[in-house]
Formats: sequence, C-alpha cells, structure tokens
Amino acid sequence: MSTQEADARPAPEPGGSGGAAGSGRRGVWTQLWFWVVIGIAAGVVVGLAAPDFASDLKFLPDIFIQLIKMITAPVIFCTVIVGIASIGRLATAGGIAVRALVYFLIMTLVALGLGLIVVNLVQPGAGFPAIPPDPATLAEAQADVASGSEGGGALDFIENTLLPESFVGPFVENEILRVLVLAILVAIATSMLAPSLRKRVVGGIDLIAKVIFGMIRLIMFLAPIAAFGGIAYTVGALGGESLGNLLALMLTFWGTCAIFVVVVLGGVAAFSGFNIFKLIRMIKDEILIIVGTSSSETVLPRLLAKLESAGASRSTVSMVLPTGYSFNLDGTCIYLTMAALFIAQAGGQDLPWGVQLGLVALMLLTSKGAAGVSGAGLVTLAASLQAFGGEFYTTESIAIGIAIIAGIDRIMSEGRALTNVIGNSVATMVVAGWCGERDDERFQAALDDPSLVRDAIEQETHGADEAGDSDESATSTDRTPAAAGAH
Repeated sequence: MSTQEADARPAPEPGGSGGAAGSGRRGVWTQLWFWVVIGIAAGVVVGLAAPDFASDLKFLPDIFIQLIKMITAPVIFCTVIVGIASIGRLATAGGIAVRALVYFLIMTLVALGLGLIVVNLVQPGAGFPAIPPDPATLAEAQADVASGSEGGGALDFIENTLLPESFVGPFVENEILRVLVLAILVAIATSMLAPSLRKRVVGGIDLIAKVIFGMIRLIMFLAPIAAFGGIAYTVGALGGESLGNLLALMLTFWGTCAIFVVVVLGGVAAFSGFNIFKLIRMIKDEILIIVGTSSSETVLPRLLAKLESAGASRSTVSMVLPTGYSFNLDGTCIYLTMAALFIAQAGGQDLPWGVQLGLVALMLLTSKGAAGVSGAGLVTLAASLQAFGGEFYTTESIAIGIAIIAGIDRIMSEGRALTNVIGNSVATMVVAGWCGERDDERFQAALDDPSLVRDAIEQETHGADEAGDSDESATSTDRTPAAAGAH
C-alpha cells in the first residue's frame, strides 16, 4: 500500500482504539468477532449441559433481531436516497439498477440449477423412513402452507408486496421492499430539484443516517449475547438425535452452498479482480453474527457502511445491497430446489426432468419474495410447492414434508443466510466494478488489511462531527454527497 493511500484513509481518533500504531495491533479482546465467537462457544456448552435452560434462551436473539429491524427500514430509506440523489444524474442510477438486476437474474438461475443438479446426484430423500411428524410441528407446517397459498402471481406480488399502501405503513410493518420503493421515488424527486436545494436535502438526510449508524454501533454491543442465546437455543432444543434422520440433507445443502461460494462466487470475484476468501475475511464480523442469529437482516446496516468504506461508491452500495436482499438470495434459491425435491424423494416420487425444470422456473419468481429473516425460506418453500400443486405436491404432502424439514430449518436457515450475505457482498463489489463505481486501490487495501474498513466505520459513527465535514475527507474517501455526485 502506497504512502499516499495510507494518508488518504480516515485517521484513527486521538486516544481512540487505533492510536498511532493503528487499530490492527490492538488486542483481540477489543474486537467484535472475538466476543461473538466466545458467545457461540458458551452457547454450545450451555446447550449441551443444560438443554432445558438453553431452550428458553431464544428471547436473546429475538430481542437483538427486533432492535435491528427497528432501524433497518430507516437505514435503507436514508442510504438509498443519499446514494441516488447525490449522483444528480438519473441515467447513471438507472444504469446501475439495470446491471444489478441482470446480475441477480443470472446468479439466481445458477443457484437454482446447482441445487437441482446436486440433489439429483445425492438424492438425500431416497429411502427416507416414514416418520410421523410431531402434531405441533405439523400444525405449524399447515399454517405455512396456508400463508403460502395466499400469493396470486406477479400481479398479486406487485399490488400486495411491492407497492406501498401508505407512506408510513412500510416503516411500521418493516416491509423492506416497499421501503425501497418509497426511497427510490423520494430519491428521484430529490434529484429533480435545483442543485442547491438538492444538496441541502441530501445533506440533511445524510446527517440522519449518521445518527442511525451511531445507534447501530450501540446495538452491536449486544451481538455476542444474541449469538450465545441463539446457539444455546439451537443445541438445547434440537439436540443431536433429532438431527440424525436429516443429516444427509443438511450436509448436502451446506456442501452445495460451499461449492457455490467457493467455485461460482469465487470465479465471479476473480473475474472482477478480487479474492473471495479475502472478502469473506473482511466481513467475518457479520458472518459470525449471522451464525448466532440465523438472520442476514441483522447485518444489513453494517454491510452498507462496510462495503462503502471498502471502496464501492455510496450510490452503488445503497442501490445494489438492499435490492439484493429481496432479489439476490442465492442460499435461499439453493435451499428451495433441494428441499422441494427432498420432499418428493422422501415421498417415494421420481419427478421427471421436465417437471423439475418447471419447478425451477416457478421458483425463479417465488424466490424474489423471500426476505433475509430466519424462517422466511420455509414459508417461501410452502408457497412455491402450493403454487406448483399437481399430482406431485398435494396440500397434505406439502404439510407433512415441511413438518419434517422444520426440525432442521434453524440450521438450514444459517446456511441460507450466510450464502445470501456473501452473495450480496460479492454482487455489490462486482456491480460497482462493472459500473466504474469502485475505488480498486482502496478495495485491495481493505482486502489485505480489513482493519482499514473497521477504522473507517468507527470514524464515521463517532468521529464524523470532527472529521467527516472536512474537504480533505470528502475528496479522499468519496463518502459525502458532494463526492458521490462527482464520482
């Protein structure tokens, strides 16, 4: 890394965590990922030693997820508006959106196809014993089928999922896709204002975003506790015996996700000029949080800040990443095809390839409605199979199949969430590079030394009042509205 590049990035605060030597040398006990690992390890111990007590700790990750949900919608609303409106040219923003959607479509097809191929080769459901599902679990599965059957195709998706019914409603209900639509509309309207007025509006929203990211930093102190409660609950409630019958499906799914990340995403990343393993190392804090909470939504606000600090322009990050949370769910796509065919195999049915391809075509659409929240994949699976129907998937077979899978959905959900987050992180940096909206020198420096990104985020969240408004910071980091517009 050059001297000029080192001088360009935000300097650590005097007397702060970085010091003169840089935060890369500070003790490991001061870093979030270390305490998340401690929380996960403690959760495993408690889950094995006191399963009854551990089964009651689900409220810890639930509280953490609720706090994150509280600020996710405002974060997306503010960052999307600042990202698009600061460009000042709607054609540029439209170009980013079109390229992102093309990328999402291609990766969705690849993920669905990979899941289809692997589950046909391994056939984890073949010879599955007839296990009567627990009545309570079966009732929950029937509820998933009922909620999944409410969908009515593309028109129903547009009316009841995509377009808001009021301005405030999506924030109250935490409907991320509708918040995104509102943010895009406000951003377009803001872009049409006179330059001086547009700059004032963007600047005001940007200040609000800084306050929200400060809240995120406070909430993140609870991440190790949430990870402890989530893992303890999983181990205590499920145990080892309940997972034995579905071990083949779990291993097949996790192995397929690993292949997708290493081979597919790794190849895409290499083509774009970066190393997938270095990117994973850069976002290891977020990955460990997902392991504990089983939800990718919990790390969305941090990823927005981290990928921007790593060199992607604010306009690209604020548009690609939130959109990817609804339209680029690689792990969910793999899960949908594998779980659907597993249910058919467990029922002793052999689906012809034509039927399987039709199921994939349907899931190409239904997967776009899945949110990055634990359990959403199960409901989406029920919706997909209910919509497909026919002789292969009756209402009864769907309910029984989902009831069987529900026992390991927590573990499957973690695989989905991890793959989704890695996939969307890669998508953001790839689209940024594709559109010429990525500072490659800064990106490579962040990949080689992830502490640079951590320092930049800390500077932004609690040092912005002193350093964020300087002209030097604006020109060197491309983080202010003015810099984003000139990018």
